[in-house]
Amino acid sequence: QVRLVESGGGLVQAGGSLKLSCTSSGGIFSFNAMGWYRQAPGKQRELVASISSGGQTNYGDSAKGRFTISRDNGKKTVYLQMNSLKPEDTAVYYCLFGFNTWGQGTQVTVSS
Repeated sequence: QVRLVESGGGLVQAGGSLKLSCTSSGGIFSFNAMGWYRQAPGKQRELVASISSGGQTNYGDSAKGRFTISRDNGKKTVYLQMNSLKPEDTAVYYCLFGFNTWGQGTQVTVSS
């Protein structure tokens, strides 16, 4: 059974940076695509970024040019480096392992 532990969320001022981490246990991390999604109050969960097992990346429109997803297969960890944060980035950020295993979420709050 796969278990995901997310960390790195918090409160930051607009223009600041945060780096999220998601570490997995169980499963074969290196074989699976990983992703970061977010959900703001009253909104649907949306893709932030994803990375394939081979390292190909894909970004949601809101993340392009500001966020970077990366993975360390040895540490079974996926990262999301978020720069130039905006108040509209405020949301709960969720890690996705493969296609259907979600982390518990980590809150990111960006103050103006």
